[in-house]
Amino acid sequence: MESLKSLIPELTDTLRNDILPFWIGLEDRARGGFFGRVDGTGVLHPDAPKGVVMHARILWTFSVACRLFGDPAYQAAAEAAKASLLGNFCDQEYGGVYWTISADGRPLETKKQFYGLSFAIYGLSEYYRATGDREALDAAVRLYGEIEHHAFDPQYDGYFEASDRTWNLLDDMRLSDKDANEKKTMNTHLHILESYTNLYRVWPDPDLRRQLANLLRLFLRRLLSPFTNHLGLFFGERWEDRSEGIYSYGHDIEASWLLFEAAEVIGDPVLMQEVLSRTAALGRAALEGYMSDGSMAYEGNADGIIDRERHWWVQAETMVGLYYLLAFHGEERAAAMLLDTWNYIKNHLIDRESGEWFWSIRADGGVNLDDDKAGIWKCPYHNGRMCLELLKRLGGVPERK
Repeated sequence: MESLKSLIPELTDTLRNDILPFWIGLEDRARGGFFGRVDGTGVLHPDAPKGVVMHARILWTFSVACRLFGDPAYQAAAEAAKASLLGNFCDQEYGGVYWTISADGRPLETKKQFYGLSFAIYGLSEYYRATGDREALDAAVRLYGEIEHHAFDPQYDGYFEASDRTWNLLDDMRLSDKDANEKKTMNTHLHILESYTNLYRVWPDPDLRRQLANLLRLFLRRLLSPFTNHLGLFFGERWEDRSEGIYSYGHDIEASWLLFEAAEVIGDPVLMQEVLSRTAALGRAALEGYMSDGSMAYEGNADGIIDRERHWWVQAETMVGLYYLLAFHGEERAAAMLLDTWNYIKNHLIDRESGEWFWSIRADGGVNLDDDKAGIWKCPYHNGRMCLELLKRLGGVPERK
């Protein structure tokens, strides 16, 4: 573990010099919030739509950075994200949050994707944790109630994917064009769990605790295969697995530590023992996608890797997952692997000239400039959280409640 402390100055540097300043520079001071898109070549598109996921993730990242570092610039960025989230994305008539708004703040996609509501809870609860702002907490609690009322399935358990503006479930529930159109997905459940974990830290409501524990058990009994130790991706209403045998290595390694974190926060020793065992198996299964150059591939199946592209978020989650495998599951090889992954990130993904990270490195080793540097899906969340989580765990920054 001591060998990993060498990462502290490098993680601090990439967080505070490569990642956070890039996003501060994207604040839309004339119209509020943050610009919606910077393409892969670094060109700003000032009139691009703005996404709720981006703004909620910016809010979360800068709220944590503000709490840990006490930098006024980080608080100002968090305040800008919070103001846009509550002022422009929140549907004042029907509740919930819009999926996208125009550059000047008008509603565009008014559907209620419950993935989007979950990230709003994640960001708002962290902002309350950092600042004590009661408005943010009240909004997070209200969104939690809307997820429970409109998305929870009391018959077969779990959460549906999406509704229209007035809370009627949609025929097309897809989060993105590449997803299967199924009523329940691992991805949405993972991020509802993540948001409920963070909300419970600051609002220890007994009903919230029950639903968070239920989510954990859903992962252990429905989403995590006892045969492969991989997560299923897409499910029917009655939990029929429709993943077609595809494994997402990034989601596996991300879930392996988010499930552990949720169990830590709940504090149930019996549940923690089960989570401890299953997340160890999940994290090790994810390493089937780990490659000899220290990177993690995107997808695979029972025959091995089928997509060798190295996405930025997958490498970031691999770093955190490897730390948890080492620290909590006794996987000694994870220390050297973690350092190798960091070297891969440093040498390939960090944009030293313009800041932030590239979207991915293609299977042939070339930098992917076709996908965005900042956008609906590209935010300072995975890589920023990687730095923040590892700095806390390694003692590089004091944890402040």
